[in-house]
Amino acid sequence: MTDSTELPLHGVRVLEFGQIAAGPFAGSIMADLGADVVKVERPDGGDGMRSWPPLSENAAGDVFSENFASLNRNKRSITANLKDPADIEKLKKLVAVCDIVIENFRPGVLQRLGLGFDALSAINQKLIYCSISGYGQTGPYASKGAFDVTVQGMSGLMSVTGEAEGNPVKCGVPVGDFCAGLYTGYTAMAKLLQVRQTGKGGYIDCSMLGSLIGVAALQTSEYFGSGNVPQALGSAHPRNAPYRAFLASDDYFIIAAGNDRLWAEVAGAVGMPELADDSRFKTQQLRAANQNEMLELLQPAFAAQTAAYWLAEMDRRGVPCSPINNYPEILSDEHVEHLQLVQPLRLPNGVETSTTAYPVAMQDYQFEIYREPPELGAHNDDVRQEWLGTEQKPGTS
Repeated sequence: MTDSTELPLHGVRVLEFGQIAAGPFAGSIMADLGADVVKVERPDGGDGMRSWPPLSENAAGDVFSENFASLNRNKRSITANLKDPADIEKLKKLVAVCDIVIENFRPGVLQRLGLGFDALSAINQKLIYCSISGYGQTGPYASKGAFDVTVQGMSGLMSVTGEAEGNPVKCGVPVGDFCAGLYTGYTAMAKLLQVRQTGKGGYIDCSMLGSLIGVAALQTSEYFGSGNVPQALGSAHPRNAPYRAFLASDDYFIIAAGNDRLWAEVAGAVGMPELADDSRFKTQQLRAANQNEMLELLQPAFAAQTAAYWLAEMDRRGVPCSPINNYPEILSDEHVEHLQLVQPLRLPNGVETSTTAYPVAMQDYQFEIYREPPELGAHNDDVRQEWLGTEQKPGTS
């Protein structure tokens, strides 16, 4: 096991008032990199994700959520009743010695409870306070309820997702929650560097809406530059072709021929090398504009062989290509195994399972589970003793 003092964020203390996905994901990034992330949960059930299936059960009938485990490994858990003034005062003592607070309550909730940025920064001027919400802390939509799917719809993302004539489709991964978590983690680290230079903390207001607009830079720049409204194109690309899924004799596969040379290789692979010089497909811009005609020409050829045949042929020719994997297929893939992206995880009830690793390789860093995902309130005593240097009676909070 790696010495925790060797991890990049060793010594950084984080209080996470996180629920479900966005806040906990931001905290999990920091925890995986070595920060001491302490999750503050309500005593009666804790984070709602603790009840989300799959619930893995041990021989004694004790269950633990694998969804919860995936976002809360390497963290510790304490409990606090946020409506109890005594518990609020205990939390403020922890705030005085921590570096970062993460919260994703509705705007204004923690402020009303005495745990807003103004109150806590008065205790700790170096504090970095990160609020994650659907639409931000101010503005016309600040008080609107938000879940990932509603923000996907609001952000424009769903307008470019799915088939051209199909019904609205959300991304299968909760990208609103996770993009907000990524932006929060990245911004908090930038602010931490500034705090170490200036000694002054600050407030971070990260919205799911802003995060999804931020990662849509190609779509928004298309609109700004041309005035054209980006559209849903299925697996196709508005500015490149062939760059989509095709149907072989047995299954779909994807190719992405992003330049003239690669297009010539595709044309040669299907036995129609003359298409490389066809006036309709001579440039990338023309290929994108005429990709429906291209599809009509290529699809019959692709249907004559299996997906495996075409993937091997495209690989041989250096054309980027891939199958369309499900999760069991990609998680057992030899390349994923080489990257060590799947790691064993032991749940607090003793069940042995697996989790995905921190996905970025870094010199002098090796991802590992150095703390099991925590039972609710498992570290009430430990955190206060270590952070504050105070002894607690066993079982007290």
